[in-house]
Amino acid sequence: MLPSARSLRTASFHAGAAARDRDRPLAVALVVPLHGPGGILGPSCELAAQLAAEELNAAGGVAGRPVRLVPVDGAGPPREVAAEVEALVRLGAVEAVVGWHISAVRRQLAPRVAHLVPYVYTAQYEGGERTPGVFLTGESDRRQLGPAMRLLAEATGVRRWFTVGNDYVWPRVTAAAARRYARACGGRAVGEALLPLGTADFGPVLRRIERAEADAVLMLLVGADAAGFNRAFAARGLPSRCQRLSTHMDENILLASGTEGTAGLWAAAGYFASLATAPSLDFTGRLAGRFGLDAPVVGSLGESCYEGLRLLGALAARAGSCDVRAMHAVRQSVGYEGPRGALRLRGSHLDQPLYLARADTFDFAVLSQL
Repeated sequence: MLPSARSLRTASFHAGAAARDRDRPLAVALVVPLHGPGGILGPSCELAAQLAAEELNAAGGVAGRPVRLVPVDGAGPPREVAAEVEALVRLGAVEAVVGWHISAVRRQLAPRVAHLVPYVYTAQYEGGERTPGVFLTGESDRRQLGPAMRLLAEATGVRRWFTVGNDYVWPRVTAAAARRYARACGGRAVGEALLPLGTADFGPVLRRIERAEADAVLMLLVGADAAGFNRAFAARGLPSRCQRLSTHMDENILLASGTEGTAGLWAAAGYFASLATAPSLDFTGRLAGRFGLDAPVVGSLGESCYEGLRLLGALAARAGSCDVRAMHAVRQSVGYEGPRGALRLRGSHLDQPLYLARADTFDFAVLSQL
């Protein structure tokens, strides 16, 4: 039986619609801090995301559609950032969300958009996020912080831990976990201080660290706050008697900390710009070739945005579309190769190798895999 003229017209309409959809860019909200303490990381986040978008487009895009990044400043009040992104999603101005931003923003944003569009959260965080439609590329406390504290204790003999963090969900939850980890590695927590974002005067907390006779400080400070703390720590002469460990530290923060501020500083992460693996070295070369040698350094925090877009592409390829429900259904079988190596999702979290490194002025010497 031959198809009717009406069915031929219908088929032609749907084919044309599909072709038009493939030509229509996939607008992705890139939610990264552009001011405030985290603003020091914004340029490296944007460069990494731009490179990822260009590479995805050169390979055919995401689900056959070219990627277009829509920058959103993730440094504002969390409810305001979440409301802005939700408005973009509901208006159809963006069809996916990717970015590095603090957990307070994620907690506001996830319930608003994750059931509507895929949301790839790239920051190192406290763990525990299980909202369907949220996919996570960042490191979490259980796999990162505990092993890093143990290795640092073994390497340096530290036992008395003092936690200094900003006052929001990630440092609060992680400080509680650090108390348990300190006991597990033969030490104990001797103090804790949570400071407002944008703190400039670290004198009171440094005096508390001295009075507690701490020999290790766990830093849970964001961006420029971490750099300011490092400078004040050095000015008080504490690096000679107290080690510091951070799970939120990259080369941009090292540069802002000054030469003296990086002595005795350790970091744990899934990526460092100095990581001497073939995938990492290749990524560094592509960054330099695209943006030049004078571009901002892309360390673990900025590079996470590259991972976020690559994961979005891998999810769409496996699901056959950018539908968030389809992506959630296939997530357990999704993997890809990037600067951090060959990676796979475990649940909704990216499983990846993690490293402990020591600051060497404005670079990191990667010493051990966690």
